[in-house]
Amino acid sequence: MSLVIAEIGTSHEGSFDKAKSLIDAASDAGCDAVKFQWVYADEILHPKTGFVNLPTGQIPLYERFKQLECDVSFYKKAKEYAWSKGVKFACSPFGLKSLKELLQIEPDYVKIASPELNHFPMLKALASYRLEQKIQNKKVVPVILSSGVSTLLDIEKVIDIVGRESVSLLHCITSYPAPESEYNLKLITNLKNIFGIETGVSDHSLDPILVPSLTILCGGTTIEKHITLSRKTDGLDDPVALEPEQFALMVHCVHQTEACMNRYGQIHGKEVAIKQLQESYDRDLITNCLGDGIKTLAPSEKLNYGRTNRSIHYLHQMKKGQVVNKEDVAVLRTEKILSPGVSPEYLDLVIGKRLFKDVDDGDGLNLSDFMEIPD
Repeated sequence: MSLVIAEIGTSHEGSFDKAKSLIDAASDAGCDAVKFQWVYADEILHPKTGFVNLPTGQIPLYERFKQLECDVSFYKKAKEYAWSKGVKFACSPFGLKSLKELLQIEPDYVKIASPELNHFPMLKALASYRLEQKIQNKKVVPVILSSGVSTLLDIEKVIDIVGRESVSLLHCITSYPAPESEYNLKLITNLKNIFGIETGVSDHSLDPILVPSLTILCGGTTIEKHITLSRKTDGLDDPVALEPEQFALMVHCVHQTEACMNRYGQIHGKEVAIKQLQESYDRDLITNCLGDGIKTLAPSEKLNYGRTNRSIHYLHQMKKGQVVNKEDVAVLRTEKILSPGVSPEYLDLVIGKRLFKDVDDGDGLNLSDFMEIPD
């Protein structure tokens, strides 16, 4: 049986009563796990990153994330409530502080979201924790990696850090919503063969059936999809989430597809399931959704590469000749209007280096900042 994860994210908007309602809805819809996001704005964005459009108007995206911050007890109670409902608790950290606090409450899964796939300081800290668990003969906390807006090399670097034991990989398109026709779900099979770990999908499409069902046909064993009490509410991901009835329909179709495969076998079962899907979906859409299995950035996410994922940014204005120290920079998402910096894998390289140019607060750090350019 596949693992179905209801991505609650920050749809609770800081209200534990709403979090409970979302867990109730996810549990009633048949999920196996709920997933939260452990948000500290300073770990995700620079204050100058830009604005987000909400029904109430434009507000700074950084401030929106500040509004979503919750204390440790919130997540601990959410985990305990999820357990009381018979579902597991997963959560995404976004930096070293949130990772440390998440590990302290012992989640069932640590989920690394696509934008954090190159947050190397956090990934190394997670790997160290898992190694310590192994040394102490404890159960190693399972890790789920989401691979939106990434290349094969990006994925390989992460797996080299966190390892393969109790690690699974979700194919994803970092676009909201993501077009079903771009999903290239045959990649699920190829990723499983390339990296030798279980695979699945983190689905940002609006349809509750097509991508999840085809994921099962491609050998996926994990399906993650956003859930909301209403698409009309103000949560950042609510417009692309499934309402409870839709989520329940998705779970039903996933299990129906699994039953078809079990009854008829891998080859014939796939033929039967696709024939059933063709009663509701255009053949060309199904073909396009399956794709060619080659790992490339989807057209809808190409512009996000380097902006949604992490790079190094300056935390304040600095002058030519100053030395860059750890407190001067941070590993952040670039997002809306700032300039991207170099990958966080170069963080240790630039610490202690002297600037050859003035830099502004929020700028992406680039290696050329440390190179004297001839007149």
